[in-house]
Amino acid sequence: MSELVGLRFRKNSKIYHFDSVGLELKLGDDVVVETTNGLGLGKVMGFAPRDAASELSSPHKPVLRLATSDDYDSMARLPAMEKEAMAESKRLVRELNLPMKLISAEYNLDASHLTVFFSSEGRVDFRVLVRELSHSLKVRVELRQVGPRDETKLLSGFGRCGREHCCASFLEDFSPVSIKMAKVQDLPLNPAKISGVCGRLLCCLGYECEQYRCLKEKMPRSGTSVMTETGSAVVVGQNVLEEKVVVEYETGVRLELPLDKIKLLETRLPGQKVSGVPNLNSVAAVKNTSGDESKP
Repeated sequence: MSELVGLRFRKNSKIYHFDSVGLELKLGDDVVVETTNGLGLGKVMGFAPRDAASELSSPHKPVLRLATSDDYDSMARLPAMEKEAMAESKRLVRELNLPMKLISAEYNLDASHLTVFFSSEGRVDFRVLVRELSHSLKVRVELRQVGPRDETKLLSGFGRCGREHCCASFLEDFSPVSIKMAKVQDLPLNPAKISGVCGRLLCCLGYECEQYRCLKEKMPRSGTSVMTETGSAVVVGQNVLEEKVVVEYETGVRLELPLDKIKLLETRLPGQKVSGVPNLNSVAAVKNTSGDESKP
């Protein structure tokens, strides 16, 4: 029985589903399929039952064949052809004085279709460029404008962490990133420190945000009065990942203590909802370790 097969055409591209049409395929196989831009060579990344078709985009085109030595030879010739296409494209852009930055050029498997990626601050009328480029290269040409994040994804590079950009190595889609994520993680709100080379907020801000949010729900805010083994104190800082808080005593001494070593001195008011973060306006009324009632 045939099944759907997930293919990736570049290492960091989305996965597209095709019908295996009964071919015996395994993970890592290279196969040839018909795409919207002509023939393409993709790598098998996974499988899905045929009854999952209703949950995926349809219709599903069939896998034509396993890649052959001729297909690999064709792929090996493409980088040189793409380099020539970029050189010709840059020449025409300069000649036509177009306000655009060329990023990369990609041929399909049989070199019948060329896609040229570019960035620009505004809309560009590139109809003349397409016509001249098609006439010069004798191929069908498509120009595609991309944003800053996609530009970085295409060009690749290394981030401040020393690793290859996430978008160029494993991210398939760009998830929304907001300044609130930096606030939750107590990161500096200086755009220069939390932005990537694309000029947008770092994608990695979203990786641990939910973990920080969950941990913070269990921790008292700064300014909260607490009881410790050595007396009452006020929370002045948090060590979220280690689940510890920094407290300050009336003497000015500061200590970092685990959450299980402190007790909150606030209790909720009548009708007040209980939450992971204590209300600083609540009335203090708890018993200390000796059993006497203590009030601030």
